[in-house]
Order: sequence, then C-alpha cells, then structure tokens
Amino acid sequence: MLIQAASVAPSSHLACMRMVRWAVWNPDLEATDGRVTLPLQGGTGPNPSRCLVYKVPPDSRSSEEVKQAEAGTVQFRFSLNPEELLETPKQRAEGPLAEQPCRKPPQSPSGPSAPAPQGLTATQDSPRGPGLSLSQLAASPPSPAQRHSATEDFSLEGRISHLEANLSRTPAVLEASVAEHLQELPFTPLHAPIVAGTQSRSSGGQLSRATMAVLQSSGFPEILDACKQPVETVSPAQPIQFNPQKEESDHLQSNEVVLHFLAFSRVAQDYRGTPWPKTVYFTFQFYRFPPATTPRLQLVQLDRAAQPGCGSLSHLLAPISKDGSFDAGSPGLQLRYTVGPEFLKPGEQRWFLRYLSAQTLQIDVWDGDSLLLVGSAAVPMKHLLRQGRPAVQVAHELEVVATEYEQDTTALSGAMSGFGSVKPIGVDMVVKGRLHLTLANVGHACEQRTTESCSLPPPRSRVISNDGAGRFPGGSLLTRGGLRWRNVVQAQRLADVDSELAAMLLTPAPGGRGPWSSGHEVDAVRRRKLERMRSVRLQESGAEPVSRRTAVLAQQSVRMQHSRDLQVIDAYRERTKAESIANVLSLAITTQHTLYATLGTAEFFEFALKNPHNTQHTVSIEIDNPELSLILDSQEWRHFKDAASLHTPLEEDMFHLRGDLAPQLYLRPRETTHVPFKYQSFSMGPLEPAQAFADLSTEKGREAGAPRKSSAVPTKHAKVLFRASGGKPLAVLCLTVEPQPHVVDQVFRFYHPELTFLKKAIRLPPWHMLPGAPLGRPGEEPAVHVRCSDPNVICEAQSVGPGEPRDVFLKVASGRSPEIKDFFVIVYADRWLAEPVQTWQVCLHSLQRVDVSCIAGQMTRLSLVLRGTQTVRKVRAFASHPQELKTDPAGDFLLPPHGVQDLHVGVQPRRAGSRFVHLNLVDVDFHQLVACWLLCLSCRQPLISKAFEITVAVGEGKGANKRVTYTNPYPTWKAYRLHSDRPDLLQFREDTFQVGGGETYTIGLRFLPGGRPGQEEVLIYVNDHEDKNEETFCVKITYQ
Repeated sequence: MLIQAASVAPSSHLACMRMVRWAVWNPDLEATDGRVTLPLQGGTGPNPSRCLVYKVPPDSRSSEEVKQAEAGTVQFRFSLNPEELLETPKQRAEGPLAEQPCRKPPQSPSGPSAPAPQGLTATQDSPRGPGLSLSQLAASPPSPAQRHSATEDFSLEGRISHLEANLSRTPAVLEASVAEHLQELPFTPLHAPIVAGTQSRSSGGQLSRATMAVLQSSGFPEILDACKQPVETVSPAQPIQFNPQKEESDHLQSNEVVLHFLAFSRVAQDYRGTPWPKTVYFTFQFYRFPPATTPRLQLVQLDRAAQPGCGSLSHLLAPISKDGSFDAGSPGLQLRYTVGPEFLKPGEQRWFLRYLSAQTLQIDVWDGDSLLLVGSAAVPMKHLLRQGRPAVQVAHELEVVATEYEQDTTALSGAMSGFGSVKPIGVDMVVKGRLHLTLANVGHACEQRTTESCSLPPPRSRVISNDGAGRFPGGSLLTRGGLRWRNVVQAQRLADVDSELAAMLLTPAPGGRGPWSSGHEVDAVRRRKLERMRSVRLQESGAEPVSRRTAVLAQQSVRMQHSRDLQVIDAYRERTKAESIANVLSLAITTQHTLYATLGTAEFFEFALKNPHNTQHTVSIEIDNPELSLILDSQEWRHFKDAASLHTPLEEDMFHLRGDLAPQLYLRPRETTHVPFKYQSFSMGPLEPAQAFADLSTEKGREAGAPRKSSAVPTKHAKVLFRASGGKPLAVLCLTVEPQPHVVDQVFRFYHPELTFLKKAIRLPPWHMLPGAPLGRPGEEPAVHVRCSDPNVICEAQSVGPGEPRDVFLKVASGRSPEIKDFFVIVYADRWLAEPVQTWQVCLHSLQRVDVSCIAGQMTRLSLVLRGTQTVRKVRAFASHPQELKTDPAGDFLLPPHGVQDLHVGVQPRRAGSRFVHLNLVDVDFHQLVACWLLCLSCRQPLISKAFEITVAVGEGKGANKRVTYTNPYPTWKAYRLHSDRPDLLQFREDTFQVGGGETYTIGLRFLPGGRPGQEEVLIYVNDHEDKNEETFCVKITYQ
C-alpha cells in the first residue's frame, strides 16, 4: 500500500498536486486490527510514483531518531470489524472539529508558527499549505450533526488536528466572505459642492443720477403706457407689498412686459490690458415663453468727457444692421412679451403673479465674436407688479458675474459670502461688467374679457364625468370625431375615404372626388386628349374596323375591372363592417378630456365611473400610457384632494392588485365611484439651445423686438379602458395632453471633456429661502426628492443628517465635442412629487480636453490639429484668457475643406494651480462654432530666488516707484522679458531689456495704490527671449 502526503496549490479547484512525502505499508494478513506508525520518505531517491518529492532536512549531524522526527511519520489505525470501520471515518473527520474552538487560530506563514503536536515537529519546517487534506478534497464537508457526534478518545486525531481543522474552516470563511455584504460607511463627498443660487446672486443697484442723465441724452426710446403717456418709474430699493386681490381686480388684465437692454460697462477694478468684447448678445427665458436669444449688439464706447465717473457707464448697446454696420443714434434693444387671457390657461394668472413676486430672471451675456460666455446676471421681477397702476418701470444696474469651476479638491470647508449664503468651494466668481437694464410692465384692457379666464377653476373641474357619453350620436361608420349639425352625413365613395381600399382597386377614381381629385382630373384630361388623337389618326389611315375592334376589347376590359372592383369592395365591406360598427358604438361610452401639463407637475383628476347594469362587476382598468397612472395609496389621494380643495368621497383599499396585471375595481349595480388618476411627465421634446453655439447669422434679418420662438411640443394622447368581468368595455376615457412650457428657476452651465462623466454636487440653499417651500414647524425640514428629465442622467438627493446641508448629486455622460446636452432637474418638497419647488436647467458643453503641465510665468508651447469641414471657412481662434494664451495664427485665416492644419498655442499662466482655459475656433463670417477645446492647466510655482518687502499707501495716491537690480550670469549679451502675476498692482518701466555678459541692469517698478488695507504678494518673472523663466522675485506689499 502506497501512502502519499500531497500539497495542494491555494486554489478552489484541484488544479495541481505536488508530492511532499511518501511511505509504504505492507499489512500483515493475519492481523485483524492495530495501530501503524510509518516513517515518511523524501528526497531525490526513487519512489513508486516516479514523481519529484521535496527533499528531507540535511542529516549530517543528526541521529536516526532525529532524522526520523524531522522527516515525519504517519500514524493510523486499521480494523477488519465492520462496526469499527463505520465509526472510524466519522471519528477521524470529526475529531479535529471538536477540538477547534479551544485551539488558537492559525497564524500566517510569515509569522511564528504554533507549537506542533507530538510526533509531528518535523512537518513545521516544510512550507504550510492552506490546510487541505486528501479526505476533504475527496469528500464533502461534514454536517453539523456529525460534528456533535465526534469523540475525543482517539489520541491520534489530536496529532493531525491542525491540518484538517485549518482546512475545515477555510471553506466556511470563504463562503461567509461571499455571502456577507460590506458595511457602508457614512457618505462624505470629496468633491466640492456648488451652492444653488450663487450663480444668480449678482448684486445690483440703483442707477446714479449722472448715469441716468447720460442714458437719457443718448437717444434711447421712451417706454409709453396704453394712453401714450410716460410710464411711472419705481426705485429698485423700494419695498414691494404684494396684494393678489388688487392684481386680480385690476381692469387691465393684459400685461405687456418690456425688457430694454441699454448698456454694458466694464468694472473699475478691471485691468486696463484685459480685452473687452466688441459685440455681445443675451440669452434668457421669461416665464413659459421659449428660450430667447437676442441679436448681436455692438458695444459703442462713450467719450471720456461724457462719462460721469470712474467705473460707471462706459459702453452703449447698438443694433447691428445686415451689412455689419451699426447706428449709434438709435441705441438699445427692446423685447416685449404679452401675457394676457389669450395666453394664460384658466386659473394661471395667479401663478404668473406669484412668479413675478418671487422669481429672478437669469440673463447670460455672451461674446458675439468668440461665442464665449462672459458672465451671468440676475434681476428680481417683483417690481413688475403694477398693483392697480396702469404701467410701471424700473431701471437696474446689474453685476455680470463669471463663474469658473475649478478642479475638484478634497477641501470640505466654505467661507461666508453674505447674509444667509455660503461661498461654494472650487468656484471662483469674478465680476466682468455691469449691465444696465430697464424692466417695464404696461397694462392693457382685454378685448374679450372673460371672468373664468381670470379666476381659478372651480373644484368640480377636477372631476371628469361620462354622463354625456351615454347616448349614441349616430353618423357615418367611416368619418367620425367631428361635430355634425342635425346628424346629417353626406354619402361618399369608399375609395375616397379609405386609402387602403383605393390602392386595391383597378378602376381609377373619377375626377373631383377624394383628396387626390386634382391629380386624377389632370390624368383624365390627358387620357381623353390622347384617345381623340388616336381616333383621328386611325380615321386618316383607314383602319376604322381595327379601331372598332379595339374599342370593343377596351370596353370588355373595363367591365372586367369594374366587376373585380365590386367584388373587392364587397369583401372589404364584409371584413370591416363589424369593426366599424363596434368603433362607432364605442363612442357612446367614450369620454374626451384635455389636460394642460407642465414638466414635473402632477395633474390630478378623478373619473366618475358608473356601472350602467343591474349586476355587479369587477372592472379591470387598462392604461396605455406610462405617464398616466392610478393613485393607489389613500394618503396620496388625500394629499391631492386637499391641494385641489376637492370634497369627493375617499375610500381605503379601493383597488385589488394582482402583480403585473391590471388593477381591478368592484362596482355594485348602478353604482358611481370616483377613480383617482394623475398625469406626470418628466420627458421633454427636442430643446432649442439658447446659447452661444447657435447660428447667429440668421438673427440679422430678424426683427429686434421679437424673441426667437421654438418649435411646438407635440401633443400626447392617453387612453384608459374600463373592462367589465366578461371582457366587454364598460367605459373609455381618451385624454389629449397639451404640454405647456415650464418655468426655469436657475441655469447651470458646465464645460467638461468629451466622452467622460461629469460628477457634480449642487448644494441646496436653506429651506426657508426656496420659493414655494411649504411652511413647517421650527427646525423641521421636509424630505427632498429630485427627478431628471433625461433617464440617462443619474440624479439623487442625499442628506447627511438633521440640520446638515442637502446636496443634489449629478452624474452625466458627456458626448462628443462640440455637443451640448440639456436636461432639467426638478426638486420636490413632498413625498408624492406633486408640485416642484425648483426647476433647474443644466447645460453640459462637451469639449476636447488637452492636459497641459506648465510653470507659472513661463511659456509652454503645443499644437492642436484643425480639420476642415465641407467648404472653405474663414476662421479665428479665441481664448477665454487671452492674456495667458496666445495662438498662431493670431488673426483670421482660411481653413481649407477636408484639410488638416496645425494651430500653435502658447500657454503662459500667471499664477500656480489647476484651472481651465477655453479655446474656440469660430467662423467669422457666419458666427458659427467650428471647434472648441478645454485646456486643463496644471501649473506649478517656479523657484523664488529673491524676496522683497514694501509698504504702499491706500487711497488715490501716486503709489510708489522702486528699483531692483538684475545681473546677467551669462558671458554674452542676453535679451530678457518681464512679467508679473498681478499687473493690476505692479507695472514695469520697460517690459523688455538687454544686458551684456556679467553686467547689471536696474529694473524700474511702479506699485499702484491699493484699494483697502492688507497684504499682497506679487511675483516678478524674469524670462529669456523665448519666455523661459530665468529667475523669480517675490515682493510682499503691505497696504496701510
């Protein structure tokens, strides 16, 4: 008998076995039982299996007993008694498990090994495997019952227990690791959240008298009321007391809202070397109107003598004509929106008034040449409430703020930026300019004033009844749906009303019938002329008998075609008769209703379902539109009833649910019950992007006073079938859904590399600051729920704990450059998602990403590949930071069709850190975007060689003039260039200089006066003629 001790590789499968030791036992045939101890053999000697075996320890200085102990032994018991044979495997397998709880856990191979049992000390010197034995490889793990039946009187089991106990625990541990879930830790986002509302919080103020005098003398048209009188002007600082009853009782129910763009000025803190756009245009969305994009406007600079003071009005806005010129004599741009009973839905006037009182209008300012976003401004609209006055107007001076999102950092702290607001982390806000804007609201009398259009709808409008559908109106089987007078229907040919039948007929329809009558009439006239010409030629040639024979054959062919057509018509009538009659009879139980739905808002209504039979029915409710659903929860039903002030009966456990099958409703004989429904849509049709990537060349021929209109959203339909127990329809509800534009509270624009995921967190402001938020007890905040209009966008709201800020997380996949993805995020404050409290529009601009690693103050050069389009284009490259990014060619150049050309880019950042720079390639003739890039700069600070300190006075002083020396370390002449990271604080006497080898040059510095006390650090970069940094000086300025 050959006994082998094998080592198994650490794997779940028996893939490889290696022989460690072997022993041979020659049993005695006369012995019935006994205990055997065999020495284990190893080494390079021959063995029965002819396999390689691990060698035994060296035996140069060991006795025979020590050699045998080091090589190892195997001990076992054998018996010829059947009862003992049945118990022995169990005892041998279960003995180690019984001793397992009182034994120390196995140690790792790297640590000190546990003390070995007696007789097996030599096995500790060999490498330990995972603890698998041959019996466990061949047999399944023992059951728990077998573990309890194990005995401990078998002395040999304790000697091999450490081998089998290790292995018997390994599968259990592996199984537990697969079955158990990882414990989730409290979520802490590492990316910086963006505070909602910070983008639109551009502070504005009242225009000064000097600015108003300049605007009045510039020739802006005056806004007049309905009586052609000047409109009353109100101050933006004046408090507004909103009285809804006064607004609703006003006899001037039509509101004409006027937006008058006057001027766009640069701020006083702006550095004079910063480029300023030559043309601008604006994008915004007012109420439910489509997004508007204004035409390009020219910035006309005022004379310095006309400017009232520093930092005030500097550039007026003037329309650009078709030939590219502008007329400074008629500046400004007016856009008008008429909101009257003909535009508003019944009961919507109160919503519009609440919109004016609580919302702000966000206006995006774009560079008309580079198509880059300059910044955004927000203006409150509460001063447009007339409160019984014929017309009002208010003039605003708004800050245009540029929001730059830096790369996500691990910092999780913010700074207070104002009362009730927090400055978001990773967001840099820079004031780019000031927009001068006038808002006006002119009241007009309604031509056809209807009381129901200016009041809320009655509560009974939420209940749809099918009482009017209980009789058969009669009429044609083929034409239905239209209103008929006295049920008079004119007979029509079947081929004229059914195109499918007309396609199967051989005989053409006569002229003057059907929708295609004009075409058939022309064909009939042509055939008649050809027949006459053929008859004349036959008479002239003397072939009259042949013509008669031909005419007879033609008549027979026509009769055969007529006969076949009659058979087709008869078969078609028999096939469609039953279906047509059933469709007409179904009109007797069909109710038509129209819903006016907006994005994210749940439209609640009840259908009064009546059982017209004298027997009870179990009605199945089948809906063919997933956006229409039954309200199954009684609490949700009660919530919608309270919101709509509806006092119809409410029932508990109204529906019988059967999994995926249609819900069922039990009706008694002649019983009428109210079935609750809600329609809620989160999907939007194709959006018209009102942003920079639109073709602005078409704006030149458009009237300046009319905003751009978007395509209408298609009408949707939904059908509800109430089917009785026998399968016959009991009632049919057909809904026509007219989607309405919705209100956008805030617009977020993100620029992200193409074909990647954008992950952002938008932090909600304090709950009491959200418009439309419900009132609650002090310290109580309702749960926040969010939904997205794009199903491919992951959107969720999470709250760390009570009193903690709430964040809305977005994960969006960007497309290919220059694709723009628009979607809406809807925020709810109730668990039933009845009415949104905030609606955000998110615009994701996909750009080609270019990673640039550079040093502050030093020029880094790279090349971008330009690919031509279908035709030749005259293009130009524009950068968002032209002081830090230069392109070659710098001006206009031609891009050949289907060609490849390099655009050389030089990046010279002024300060260290990570930031984004946008680069657009624009068609200068048609103002279209050809290509765009997102340059991700990773800039490190150079080594500072010298440091200085200076004190400068604060105020309108002259500043300070200083000098610093620089020695040329090279033996030859060198040309140097000077740069600074703060050109608004430091100016050089000369930007370039040359100095001989080893000579010293004095650099003249002029420090400008500071605006407020404090300390600033300014870096001076000394570069060579290739703008490579030679040395960097640091000057610490103290303003006092």
